[in-house]
Amino acid sequence: MSEPVLLADHTTLRLGGPAGRFVMATSEQQLIDAVTAADAAGESLLLVAGGSNLVVGDAGFSGTVVKVATRGIGLEQHDDHVLVTAAAGEAWDDFVNHCVESGWVGVEALSGIPGAVGSTPIQNVGAYGQEVATTISHVRVWDRKLKGVRVFPTAECSFGYRHSRFKADPGRHLVLDVTFRLPRGRHGAPIGYAELARALGVEVGQQALLGDVRREVLRLRRGKGMVLDPADHDTWSAGSFFTNPILDPAAARALPEDAPRWEHPDGRVKTSAAWLIEHAGFAKGHGNERVSLSTKHTLALTNRGGASTADLLALALEVRDGVELAFGVRLVNEPVLVGCSL
Repeated sequence: MSEPVLLADHTTLRLGGPAGRFVMATSEQQLIDAVTAADAAGESLLLVAGGSNLVVGDAGFSGTVVKVATRGIGLEQHDDHVLVTAAAGEAWDDFVNHCVESGWVGVEALSGIPGAVGSTPIQNVGAYGQEVATTISHVRVWDRKLKGVRVFPTAECSFGYRHSRFKADPGRHLVLDVTFRLPRGRHGAPIGYAELARALGVEVGQQALLGDVRREVLRLRRGKGMVLDPADHDTWSAGSFFTNPILDPAAARALPEDAPRWEHPDGRVKTSAAWLIEHAGFAKGHGNERVSLSTKHTLALTNRGGASTADLLALALEVRDGVELAFGVRLVNEPVLVGCSL
């Protein structure tokens, strides 16, 4: 009997127990077949791609784990833009680099984000003023309920802050590929994030060369431990562990005067999870020799090399409860929790 596959080897946190059964799907048909077989047998199913937004319990996952390892990029050329279709298993940052080098505009500020292309529409991945929702043309999926392929144009994806119809109906839609509509150009999209604008020496709303945007985003992310590096335990994380809270006006007014506030069109107010964590008394590096907040960024909970998932969740609970006690705001975890809970 072969040794069980440890999910720690397939997550960026490097945590997680064994898979009951592990299937590596390198083609779209293998992917659909593996999922269909598990569904027909009534088995619990876990899909893993880059493993960057995933926390798996120490007991592992007793059902079938399907590794999304499909590859391929297709191109449809138009006068002023391209339609680029990437398989779900393509590494996201490799895809971004390919777009930048090809002179395709709109994802350059999303450089350095770990994970796979197929995961990006689920979370509506965003950073440094860009979100994939602004460039996605359509998402092609296998609908596990209807047992067929469906195509969702952007307007039908219900994109919001770290949200989509795919996240709202978890497990139903298996992303097969994503098509992006990207303008051609030497300059990136207008810079929408002040920190990045300062790094580039431009004003918010101005543009910079595609390659310069990618270089500066990677530099900024490395400075926060947000670019994967096997030698750097600050990158042994699931990315930002908590989302930025979006509060009703009364809750936002109750925050300290100097707390960050960004007003939404619907009247709600977004604030900074990192600010709340730091001002609740949790500094960078808070923790112990097994788990800690990143020494570079308080939003990342990191495995220092000898951790268990239980260790990590204990730290997450300490931070979540500490922020709620200090400010009356309950932080919500961004990674998917499998076989564990807060």
